Amino acid sequence: MADRLFPAFDVPDIGEDEEYDSEYKKSVKWNPESGDFVRDGSNNMVECDGMEAYMIWCYKMVQTERYSHMSYLEGTAGTELGVEMEEALQESDHKVTESMITRTITDALMVNPRTEYVRNFTYSWEGDELHFTFEVKGIDWDETIQISL
Repeated sequence: MADRLFPAFDVPDIGEDEEYDSEYKKSVKWNPESGDFVRDGSNNMVECDGMEAYMIWCYKMVQTERYSHMSYLEGTAGTELGVEMEEALQESDHKVTESMITRTITDALMVNPRTEYVRNFTYSWEGDELHFTFEVKGIDWDETIQISL
């Protein structure tokens, strides 16, 4: 009787689909200034196209400290999400800090198969406060996006 209630079956191996992984998928719009989803007048979340969703993903990955959220620790892919900014900012040498930030952001964004490259980092220091910008280019894009923090 138990085998009829809970049947056993083999799960098919669907493998990795590189074409699927390189498509830009729609998502929910995010407002980085408010730190919340964008909502319309009826309080429904607003949808954005795949390219805007990718830009949001890039911004959020740079804002997420690696290993800081339990949901990112499950499985092997979770350990690749986010940046190691806290470690980089503990360095006393500005050039070492800049190098570590360049590496951790590049590594974090290159995990996504939609990322073609991350480059053109510029840094400006005001005392101990650091501001920086960099460019990200998604595959099949004619232009880059610039992220400033």
